[in-house]
Amino acid sequence: MAGPLAGVRVIEFAGIGPGPFAAMMLADNGADVVRIDRPGRGAFGRPELDLMARGRRSIALDLKSAEDRALALKLIARADLLIEGNRPGVMERLGLGPAEVLAANPALVYGRMTGWGQQGPLAPRAGHDINYLALTGALHAIGPADRPPPPPLNLIADFGGGAMLLAFGLLAALLRAKASGVGQVVDAAMIDGVIAQTTLFHAMRAMGLWRDAREANLLDGGAPFYRCYACADGGFVAVGAIEPQFYAELLAGLGLADDPDFAAQQDRARWPVMAAKLAGVFATRPRDAWAERFADSDACVTPVLRFDELGAHPHLAAREALATRGGIAQPAPAPRYSATPAALDRPPPLPDADRASVLADWGVADD
Repeated sequence: MAGPLAGVRVIEFAGIGPGPFAAMMLADNGADVVRIDRPGRGAFGRPELDLMARGRRSIALDLKSAEDRALALKLIARADLLIEGNRPGVMERLGLGPAEVLAANPALVYGRMTGWGQQGPLAPRAGHDINYLALTGALHAIGPADRPPPPPLNLIADFGGGAMLLAFGLLAALLRAKASGVGQVVDAAMIDGVIAQTTLFHAMRAMGLWRDAREANLLDGGAPFYRCYACADGGFVAVGAIEPQFYAELLAGLGLADDPDFAAQQDRARWPVMAAKLAGVFATRPRDAWAERFADSDACVTPVLRFDELGAHPHLAAREALATRGGIAQPAPAPRYSATPAALDRPPPLPDADRASVLADWGVADD
């Protein structure tokens, strides 16, 4: 495996959402990730198209079977990291909780991915991305003022506050385990990750720079120079001209540099007028005409692309942001490394397709 994590062994108990994405990040960066699937079809309806399962091998085990639990424990004893995303108590009932596992492998880092965390009144309850956003104030701050907050996909809690927090915690604990020989449990809760991401807004509230109302602030669509506008062809452009010099370039590109309504950028009383004028100007041309107008500018104006348009954008093409494997375009591994570049070495596995190679490579006998 290519990448800076080559040589790191990971056991992933199959799940959905943030756990698999964290495992994908580790695999993309070179770790040897073995996913323990349930016997049968696996967690995804079309496992060969489950792009978040790329880069790892699969072995199917029935964890209700004493023999398969023993085999799982043998693999775990040879691992550096473990990822599980069950509700609190499930792994303990299977006999594969932290106490049993760390007794077998004291240097293991045991990663637990949940929505609400391992303790607290909501710990045993179900939840999804939108629920974690709701309880942290993040959802209330998103969307138009006159309508309910919209679900911002499931990027913030599942992937930003969940998977990436888990991956960071696993690697931080792995550094300590490699130095000390002592592993530990990483309790990665999506609600913790979401609320951590709102630190900037708590700071802005403390400074009197943020109101608890939608479309009333700098970064929530309230500012006319930080929002999206409709174009003549029904497409959209995103405008992010926050700094004065970028704001000046925006006005110059739109022919509004001498308009007195735009003289005081931070005058919130003028924001509705400014937004209406900007909307009127952007509505006069198609999206791609505006993209061309601002292509060589620091006005921070970009077209709002659909997924099917990404491959044609020159910057994404130059960065090779999408990679094609097996005829399927997908995001390339990130970040980029100068000495240990990552690569897409394995497609998503079929459940139990790699039993023989996993057991041989990890030196485990299947009794």
